[in-house]
Amino acid sequence: MGEKTEKLLSILKLQPVVPVLIVEDAASAVPLARALVAGGLKAIEITMRTPAALDAVRAVAAEVEGAHVGAGTILNPAHFEAAVAAGSTFIVSPGATQELLDAARGSAVPLLPGAATVSEVMALREEGYQVMKFFPAEQAGGAAYLKALGSPLAGTLFCPTGGVSLKNAKDYLGLPNVVCVGGSWVAPKELVQAGDWAGITRLAAEAAALRG
Repeated sequence: MGEKTEKLLSILKLQPVVPVLIVEDAASAVPLARALVAGGLKAIEITMRTPAALDAVRAVAAEVEGAHVGAGTILNPAHFEAAVAAGSTFIVSPGATQELLDAARGSAVPLLPGAATVSEVMALREEGYQVMKFFPAEQAGGAAYLKALGSPLAGTLFCPTGGVSLKNAKDYLGLPNVVCVGGSWVAPKELVQAGDWAGITRLAAEAAALRG
């Protein structure tokens, strides 16, 4: 687990914000990823919420130099295996089941499992996880909640996702137990549909410049 944790951290520490993308059309995935990488956001999460998602992961993994593409909204072992086969370099789940953790244990690709309560964090720590997705961040208590976890759950790092925006990202990034945040604001649906890749690069650069 230590090697996979280091691999995951090496990706998450590339930038303060990991774009969380819902890709409706696989043809937009490559120019979208290139725009994000150009703005400084190299680690990219494509969520498995659309029929185009796996094709999008496959295309970005094959064609976008400098991108570290991961698959999100992974809910079961079949999702996990399909995402890895498509070329995902990391896997993100909104929560964790024993079946999903068992699948992750047998893979060289690291998992960022989701947790929203102290008990869930403790259970994942017992499985060997040191880095977790805090989801849904704002709804589960926000930055104040994560700050409160810092002392009793020392040594655990989080990537808060869910309700995180340009307005509150620094609240999270200023916490010592936050490695990065996940956000969808860097690739708004209207800019993607318009093919405004320069606009997305500007938003990415703004996000890449955020520091706690």
